[in-house]
Amino acid sequence: MSSLQELYDEIVACRRCPRLVAWREEVGRKKRLAYINDEYWARPVPGFGDPKARILIFGLAPGAHGSNRTGRMFTGDASGNFLFPALWRAGLASRPQATGRDDGLELRGVYITAAVRCVPPKNKPTREEFAACSYWTARELALLPDVRVYLALGRLAHEALLEHHRLVKRRFPFAHGAEHALPNGLTLLDSYHVSRQNTQTGKLNEEMFDAVLARAKALAGIS
Repeated sequence: MSSLQELYDEIVACRRCPRLVAWREEVGRKKRLAYINDEYWARPVPGFGDPKARILIFGLAPGAHGSNRTGRMFTGDASGNFLFPALWRAGLASRPQATGRDDGLELRGVYITAAVRCVPPKNKPTREEFAACSYWTARELALLPDVRVYLALGRLAHEALLEHHRLVKRRFPFAHGAEHALPNGLTLLDSYHVSRQNTQTGKLNEEMFDAVLARAKALAGIS
């Protein structure tokens, strides 16, 4: 079995999905004005975190000017600006800010990854792209044997995890705060995605997300 580092190297070199390869690289060339002097990552973004994690946070895909720029999941955009302070408040991160791969941030008991590793146009991966990236999901989860809780951020992440385990979606309906006991003994816990769209409209607020993280810790046996 490969190590997480060996898997990271394979993921970063992936060019399986031509549409995603073209888009991630175009975003990296055009850049956003605020980051015009940054060198964009513009490659697949591997997961990161504690190799002995008991909680797996599972998102949808990298953000165009967040992860696709910094090369680390949820780092450098509004979603991360909501997520990492919450993890820090919960004692699951060493600091509340995430700015880049070398910022010193460490996760404790948590690993973060996503259903799709490349930024998709309009933030909408195709079914074929989800399927292609499920190969990496299977490899990654096999290297995280201590995980007890999946925390899915949003319906699409929730459904991708069910697809991975070949589970019937209608038996495990998505809802914020919902808990699903899976046949493998793990718990699938749901939250609305930490996107700017949700947090700025109040669909998801700090109190709601803190409660989900507290429940994830309890289910995972993290004090």
